[in-house]
Amino acid sequence: MRIIKATLEHLDLLTPLFVQYREFYGQLPYPDTSRTFLRKRLTRGESVIYLALPDDDDSRLLGFCQLYPSFSSLSLKRVWIVNDIYVAEDSRRMLVADHLMREAKKMAKQSNAIRLRVSTSSDNEVAKKTYESMGFRKDTEFENYILPISQD
Repeated sequence: MRIIKATLEHLDLLTPLFVQYREFYGQLPYPDTSRTFLRKRLTRGESVIYLALPDDDDSRLLGFCQLYPSFSSLSLKRVWIVNDIYVAEDSRRMLVADHLMREAKKMAKQSNAIRLRVSTSSDNEVAKKTYESMGFRKDTEFENYILPISQD
C-alpha cells in the first residue's frame, strides 16, 4: 500500500469515494458539488488530502483522509484536524486507516504541530477503537459545542 498526497490530478479517483463517505454520514451524494468542493480545497491549499493506493494499481483508491490546519492560542502552535477519513468497503480490515493516520502524524510532526484532532459520530465504535489503538485519547479537558448557522 502506498500513501500519497492528493493533487488536482486525483479528483476523478477521489470524488466517488468522497461521495460514499458523505452518504455514510447520511448526506445526499451531490457528486458535482463534491468534486467542486474538493477542487477548491486543493487549489486554495486549504486542506491536505492523503490517498491510500494499492502498490500495483493507480486506478483504485483504498481510502483517504483530509486534514485542515488550525492553531492553538494556548500553546501558540499549529493543530491539524483530521476532518474526514474513509476506507472503501472492500478495503476494510487492511489497516488502511492506520497507514493514512501514520502519514498524517508524520506531516503533523514535520509542521511542528502540537496535536492531531479527530472526531467521529458517537455510535461509530469501529472508528473510536481504531483511533484509540493509534494513541488518540478522548478529550476530558474540554467539552465541544456546535452552533448551526442557518443559511436562510
